[in-house]
Parts: sequence; structure tokens; C-alpha cells
Amino acid sequence: MMTPPNSLINESSPYLLQHAHHPIHWLPWSDEAFEQARKLNKLVLISIGYSACHWCHVMAHECFEDQEVADLMNAHFINIKVDREERPDVDQVYMSAVQLMTQKGGWPLNCITLPDGRPIYGGTYFPKEQWIHVLKSLVYTFQNDKDKVEEYAAKLHEGLSVNELIAIPQDEQDLQSEKLLELVARWKKQFDWMEGGMSRAPKFPMPNNYAYLLAHSRFFKDEKLKDYLRLTLDKMAFGGIYDQIGGGFTRYSVDMIWKVPHFEKMLYDNAQLMELYAMGYEAFQENHYKKIVQEIFSWLQREMKDESGAYYSALDADSEGEEGKYYCWNEAELKSIVQSDYALFADYYTVSNRGFWEDDKYILLKSQSDIAFANKWNITLEALENKVSEWKSLLLSERHKRIAPGLDHKCLTSWNAQLIKGMCQAYNTLHEEEFLIEARKIGKWILSSQLKDNEHLYHVNTNGVASIDGFLEDYAHAIDSFIVLYHRTGELIWLEHAKIWASLVEKEFMHPESKMCYFTSNDTQLVVRKMEIHDNVIPSSNSVMARNFFRLGTYFRKERWIEFARQMLANMYDGMETYGSGYSNWAHLLLEMNQGMAEVHLIEVETSEIVSWPENTLLSFHKEIPMSASYSTGIFVCAKGTCFPALSTLKAAAELIQEEIN
Repeated sequence: MMTPPNSLINESSPYLLQHAHHPIHWLPWSDEAFEQARKLNKLVLISIGYSACHWCHVMAHECFEDQEVADLMNAHFINIKVDREERPDVDQVYMSAVQLMTQKGGWPLNCITLPDGRPIYGGTYFPKEQWIHVLKSLVYTFQNDKDKVEEYAAKLHEGLSVNELIAIPQDEQDLQSEKLLELVARWKKQFDWMEGGMSRAPKFPMPNNYAYLLAHSRFFKDEKLKDYLRLTLDKMAFGGIYDQIGGGFTRYSVDMIWKVPHFEKMLYDNAQLMELYAMGYEAFQENHYKKIVQEIFSWLQREMKDESGAYYSALDADSEGEEGKYYCWNEAELKSIVQSDYALFADYYTVSNRGFWEDDKYILLKSQSDIAFANKWNITLEALENKVSEWKSLLLSERHKRIAPGLDHKCLTSWNAQLIKGMCQAYNTLHEEEFLIEARKIGKWILSSQLKDNEHLYHVNTNGVASIDGFLEDYAHAIDSFIVLYHRTGELIWLEHAKIWASLVEKEFMHPESKMCYFTSNDTQLVVRKMEIHDNVIPSSNSVMARNFFRLGTYFRKERWIEFARQMLANMYDGMETYGSGYSNWAHLLLEMNQGMAEVHLIEVETSEIVSWPENTLLSFHKEIPMSASYSTGIFVCAKGTCFPALSTLKAAAELIQEEIN
């Protein structure tokens, strides 16, 4: 018999709805929940997770579905469930608190606070008996030693507040590109030169890391770094972290060889990896990189697209209560599906000790390129490609008969904006119109569905309903993607909205002295206002925003915005060489500032010519943009302080940029 629903039944988040029939009296995040805590003088228990999180499901089953645990939590706590993807602002505050208390973090994230929201204890996953012990101890201390609890909460809150102070350099920083050589030299010591990625497990694909390293290798002519990047792209593409049958990357590999994935698929990973592999194809002309881009796109169209034109957030790791069940195969299944081709198939997808995972399950992965495999089996590349296409079709059809992993069908502004960039880069490199058509659809969705008062952004849209005021990540990534959309379409509407949002960020998110931007606007109700400054799996919203200010300041001749970008970078400059992975997007800005942005003015130019423009290029199609106000009809390039005579073709303009500043 199903437990009667709690207050989460009225929410739209798939993650919150997963907890709507728990015996715990869960409440969604709200001012009312804290008012209730103050009125009843109860501790607040904030539990944060997301729908594709495996260990969130485990703790939910072991603890939150258990009546004994529920009775304890209901009696002594106001219990709040938070979807971290809906409320990254809440997650940041309490993740920082738990990291201060325990020096580690992750999800599920469980934090106990005073009735006013100030944290006093926290951790990640707890098995049932430990969880009960922790809760009873906290209740006892809160009831019998309030002064001690209050003192600890005050000190921790002070620590959280100090954490948000940005040191502003006293002297003007000389932002030298030599800093980047030191950064990469130190970073290389952590590289895995045999399997790609970093020399540790688990291994995450870090797209913004490799995007910067690609740019670095070009600018500094570092051939060894190029080889490492090619190795990394190959190993990720061949590994179990990539869905060899259906396309799309999972979140990370639990091992050193990209073999066993953590099976959930996230939109933000695949948006950035589509962009990265398009860049990789441009750099190395490897056909399997092109295929990766196309297969990610096909998977997104098939499984992740909402009828509105936006894309869903995530696919779960689990199905039928088992991680990876949807994606793995046993030998008997494979033999019955592939039949006469089995020996060839098994060698191609390493159905051997190398591909064996656990029980009788195999993870399909590759060990070499198609050309090398075709040569090994003495067949033509075309014949092999036809075989592979047939196998994928057969296995995909069979897989669709299985119970699919759960789909988180909310659409996030920031993640969809990242997908715009991925699709625009795919168009720029592969010149296939469908990528640009889809990118424009997402852009139109943002403007038609995610705008509040024609200016502010909403963060989330579930079942066609937009909600939750936008965070810095929404504005930063929307601005970034709209600049790119302007580049690819020549439609002024995209750049105009990017300018509006940049002005709004300056007004509502920016710290007046440091020029760094808070994650939340100035009307936040949280116990501390956070800043996101370090690049991670997704580049930090401040580094994205700094690059936006640099570009838009150039477009609109707003020296103030260019100075914002310089100040933000200067704040991060000292010490950035010690942690390349956490400063990769800042490093990209430093490289762009020293390399210089090329300006291309394409005024009233009509051409069917398709050109892959260098990354450090600003295209302008309109005299209304201050950057192009003085230009007449034609094609003009300005680079490194020199404006060149009119050119006859776009290709000539792109080649000139390569010669002058690359």
C-alpha cells in the first residue's frame, strides 16, 4: 500500500516527486518552511540531491522510506527536500558548509541547520543506523546545550562569509601570457600519458579543460600537448564512458581507463562534449570525432528533446533498481542478436576480459580506430562501417524493449544555452545545417518561454511552466550562447539580448569593488551570498561572465565592460598556475586578451560561402553595432591594432586572421 503523499506531491521537479510518497513530512524549499521551524523551535534538515544520482536513490531507499527513520525526522525536524539542479544556489551554500565541516562533499548532501538556516552539521550518504545515531545526537545537543550549538553556528556562518571575500590586487596586475606556460607545465605532471585525462580515478571528461588546452597548444605550438589531447579524445570516445550503441557520454568513469561508467547521462556534459569533439575534428580531422558529434546529436533528438524545442536535463544511471542494467549485455544476448557476425562484433567491441564488468555483464567499448580494425581483419573501411551501422541498429532496437532509465524532464536555461554553443560549434566545423536550425530553436525557446518581464530570465521550465528566478549561470551561459548565435546567423536580436542581460548582471549581481558576480541577484534570502569562481565540469559562471564582458565590451565599445573583465581576471591571476583544471576558462580569457580578438566586419555582404572562423574572432554584420559604425559595405578585418583593406571573400578574411594572430 502506497504511503499517503507529503507536500512534495505538488511540485514539478521529477526528483522531488520521487520523494512525494515517503513517510517523511518533506517540504519544498520555502520561506514558510523556515517560519514553521522558528515557530516550533525545531532544527531544519535539508536534504539535497538530483534525479540521476545513484547514491541519492540508495539513501532514499535505506533511510527515507523507512518508518523508524521517518518517525524520528518528523518528530524533531522540519524536513526540506531540494533538487540541486532547480536550486543550485541552495546547494552551493550548504555544500560549502559541509566542505568546511568535513573537507569533502557530494550527493546526497544532508545538512542540519538552526531554524534560521545557519548550518551546524552535515555530510553526504549515511546508512540507516548511522543516520539515526547522528540525528538523535543532534537533537540531544540542541535541546541540552543551545549555547554551544549557537556558538558553533555563528563561527561556521562567519567562515562561510569569509569564504566569499575576493582579494582585490593592490597593484595593477601585468597579465602576462607566460603565466599560462607555467600553468600548463605544472598541469602536465597530472596528465595520464597512457590513457588520457588525469592520472587518477574516477575520471571525469572535463570539456572546458581540454578546450583551453587545444587553444593553448595552437598558440604556443606545443606538439606534445596536441598528442596528449588527441589521445584523450580517442580514449574517451573508445571507452565505456561513451554509449557505443546509442550515442552520448555518461558522467564519468570509475576507473583509470574510461571503462566502467557511472551510467547517468547529463545534458551539460553532452552539450560541452559535442562542442569539444567538433573542435577536435577541426584540429585533427579524425572522422570518428565527427561521428561522435553526429551521434550525440542523434541521441539528443531521439531521447532528450522536448516539444518546445528545449532539451531535458538528465537520464538516470539506474533502471529496475540496478545501475547500468539498460546499457549492458551478456554474451548469450549478443550472440542471438548479432548471430553470424559475432566473432567480428566481439573483437570490435572487446567482448572479452577487457570488456567484462561484473556478474555476466559486458560493457561495449573499443580498443582501436576503425581504420586499424579494418586492416587487422583485412576488410575495407566501408564494409566495416556498414557492419557497425547494422549492429548499432540491431542493438538499439533490442535495447528499446527494455525498461528505460528515469528521465528528468525539466529544462534548464543554463544547460540549454550550453547546448546552443555545442550545436553552433558543430555547425561551424561540420557545416551541416541541422545543427544551426536546432541551436536557433533553443534560442527562440529561451526568448519565448524563459523571459520574465521581457528582461529577466527564469532558471527552470517543467511541463511548459517557467519558474525560479535565473541565477548568474543562466545569464552567463545565455549571453555566451547568444553571442555565438549572432556569429552563426548574423541576426541582431541575439546580440541585443546579450547586451541587455550583461547590463542586468552588472546592476543586480556584481560586487561593486571586486567586479566579481554573486551567483544570486541582490534579492536573495539565503544565509550567505555565494560566488562561483573555480572552473569545474562546467566552467564557473564568473569566468564565463568575464569572457562575455570582454567580447561585449569590444562589440559595443564599452571600455567599462572590458575593464570589468580585466579586473575579474586580475583577481584570479595570482596563483592560477597552481591549479590548471580549476582555472582553465580564466586561462582562456588570459590567452584571448594577450592574443587579441580579431574583428571582422561583414557589412551588407551576401555570400553562400561557409567558413570555419578561428575562435578568437568577433563577427559583426551591422553598422548599428558601435564596433562597425565607421565601416562601409564589404569585408574588413582588424587585428593586432591594424585594419586591413577590403577583402573579396570570407575565406580570405579567415586566412588573414590565422596569419596575423594565431
